[in-house]
Amino acid sequence: MKNYPPQFKADAVALYQSRPEATIRQVAADLGINPETLRNWVRAAGASRPRGRRAGASAEPQTPLEAENAALRRKVRELEEESEILRKAAKYFAGETCAVRC
Repeated sequence: MKNYPPQFKADAVALYQSRPEATIRQVAADLGINPETLRNWVRAAGASRPRGRRAGASAEPQTPLEAENAALRRKVRELEEESEILRKAAKYFAGETCAVRC
């Protein structure tokens, strides 16, 4: 059984919360962890997702180009968050394996 650092767990839960359209299975796959592991972390954190429309959402309908731009910005933000979480995990596990082998 892998032992994940607390910061990785917190980041994974935060990523799940920030992606209301994604399932636990999708977020877990993006991070390379078991979905049940992420589900347990979310439960332990007492985390919930925001429901309904976001407070900052505009009442005006967006043009197709604006909607696509917003979707692309969201995706970039998600990918940057995933990348940062994985970078931290890689550093943690590289240090852990070095301590064992070095």
